[in-house]
Amino acid sequence: MGTKLFDLTGKVALVTGASRGIGEAIAKLLAEQGAHVIVSSRKIDGCQVVADAIGEAGGSAEAFACHVGDMNDISNVFSHIQTQHGKLDILVNNAAANPYFGNILDTDLGAYTKTVDVNIRGYFFMSVEAGRLMRDNGGGTIVNTASINALQPGMYQGIYSITKAAVVNMTKSFAKECAQYGIRVNALLPGVTKTKFAGALFSDKNIYDAAMQEIPMNRHAEPEEMAGTVLYLVSDASSYTNGECIIVDGGYTL
Repeated sequence: MGTKLFDLTGKVALVTGASRGIGEAIAKLLAEQGAHVIVSSRKIDGCQVVADAIGEAGGSAEAFACHVGDMNDISNVFSHIQTQHGKLDILVNNAAANPYFGNILDTDLGAYTKTVDVNIRGYFFMSVEAGRLMRDNGGGTIVNTASINALQPGMYQGIYSITKAAVVNMTKSFAKECAQYGIRVNALLPGVTKTKFAGALFSDKNIYDAAMQEIPMNRHAEPEEMAGTVLYLVSDASSYTNGECIIVDGGYTL
């Protein structure tokens, strides 16, 4: 295991979209700090690969398939957590959908619905279920992966950007109403990050170069850079952070 930065021993963490990219990096880092991590994504095979890697490195993890755009899957994963663990200390809403890359005027209903169902409805009801468990057990932390697009819409990413703006306000709403239960809720706003999910940005040189012009250090970020910020947000060291939206990009943090 890696260096212990914060002690998460005894904590149970659920990370969605954790089979690769930012979610995988977050899951592995939380496990390094002692948390038992439930590695979740739509397909169990990818989740199991990450859970196995965590176990081989000396950590504790399990794989559980959950499509956050499916209300039945949300119910199933929280039923499992309640039965097997009796609590949830950390939720990282990281799964996301961005099925359409193109002019906003050509967005079809299917792409719109899929993006909204995962990025808004999914995050909302995952947070509701997690919040209820946390309320019953004296508190916890929720971190939502939003996007820099929440503040400045990305080119050809209209509906995705709109949903990520909603995630920011959702974060603030949950933070305001859940603080009384000892639940902290914060958002991470990654910039251009090298992941398969962001492949469309990296495959179009003109769009990539335009994005780099907005970043002072003129570089994209790596998934591991996002993971460290999430670790801080779920640790006791961040006990004063609630309802904050932290931007992490390839060149600056705000």
